[in-house]
Amino acid sequence: MRIISGTQKGRKLFTPPPNDKSIRPTSDRAREALFSILGKSVQGAKVLDLFAGTGAIGLEAFSRNADFVVFIENNSIALDLINKNIGLCLAGYTGNCGLRVIQHDLTKGLPLNHFPMETRTGFDFIFADPPYGQNMALTILRAIDTSTLLTESGTIVIEERSNIALPVTLSNLHLTDKRVYGENGLWLYNLANRR
Repeated sequence: MRIISGTQKGRKLFTPPPNDKSIRPTSDRAREALFSILGKSVQGAKVLDLFAGTGAIGLEAFSRNADFVVFIENNSIALDLINKNIGLCLAGYTGNCGLRVIQHDLTKGLPLNHFPMETRTGFDFIFADPPYGQNMALTILRAIDTSTLLTESGTIVIEERSNIALPVTLSNLHLTDKRVYGENGLWLYNLANRR
């Protein structure tokens, strides 16, 4: 697993132990496709990486000059991987992107009172890669839909099994794109007033 593009392009990241099935990193192919869709809009963005796993999604945004990246994870092995991978990416780094890791169990809701002051105006991108097939994708989507976490021009990306049905429209969010990569699906949502 490696960073696809940007200042950290080609950097190899620490990955879960081969026998650990609790962490499922987004494939390089899916990450490359996703960031091709998002393009230069990641530059200067505030990014939230939910169920961050190895931190690869957030670090891809960091590599592409995001302004601030927050990683949320509760698995102790994943937290160790995120911190190691951040350490790799910060070696020799001279930029000013803020990185924050928050340990939190997302099955108990979003940690709304624990976000850094720098992100209180909302996130431009929210990535969520919950465990497949446990209805967490819909739960997180609904929680974000009724929160003020997303900026007016922001995008939410949900990763789930491609055969799972997620809603086209919620109270405030609207599905604007869906991509399938093997068994993985990526759903992109924006605020409904952006349709």
